[in-house]
Amino acid sequence: MTWPEIKESISKGDGIILPIGAIEQHGYHLPLMTDTYIPTMLATEIAADTDMLVAPPIAYGLSSRPLSGGGQTFIGTTSISGEVFMRQVEEILREFMRHGFKKILLFNWHSENMNFVYEAAFKATDLGTNKNVKIMVMEAPFGTLSEETMHYLYGDDFPGWNLEHAAILETSIMLYLRKDLVLVDKIIDDSPPEVPWYDIVPIPDKIVSKSGCLWKATQASEEKGRYIWDELKKILTETVNKEFKGSE
Repeated sequence: MTWPEIKESISKGDGIILPIGAIEQHGYHLPLMTDTYIPTMLATEIAADTDMLVAPPIAYGLSSRPLSGGGQTFIGTTSISGEVFMRQVEEILREFMRHGFKKILLFNWHSENMNFVYEAAFKATDLGTNKNVKIMVMEAPFGTLSEETMHYLYGDDFPGWNLEHAAILETSIMLYLRKDLVLVDKIIDDSPPEVPWYDIVPIPDKIVSKSGCLWKATQASEEKGRYIWDELKKILTETVNKEFKGSE
């Protein structure tokens, strides 16, 4: 879009979505940009139905942790510090507000970014005192899936979202969206040798899986991806419209 087109959209009351992801290994079979591609595509698909524009995504996120993303031990995982990440989100938000946007959605997909996204929004609104803007912070959209969908995907064998890295959810979504980017013949089930409830620094080999996948990627399918995608689009569209249009 050109700047006059954006100016016109703002004058009509349109909001803006900032997709937030990471450059992180996703096993032998998924691309490094999976955490950035998925929220960007979701944002693009709901934009027209929510009167929102979609900003270019933040592609670099916080350091991967071994029991939720494999950790920083894998080649290709490229991360930034929490301080830099929050400063970047905060300054982008301040620019959006300077342009005149009153409705902003921060749409994150990378688990390690959680809480840092909220803190950046809190700081950008002068510790929540700026009442001239409303910022929605969505840090874990996959957690909104219905019980029916969760049972369809996992039965009674859901491992928790941390270990669901590069497994059924993300592999299914990518098979549905961009099967050409999925190395189907390299999909395997994998897990760390040990899964403690705590983290260890420096990262020991015993809590890192060999492939970077943390669970059962072989149970993914294109049909499951379509099912997930349709439900997420519906939930997000309804939620954004309720929050922004419902308060007008």
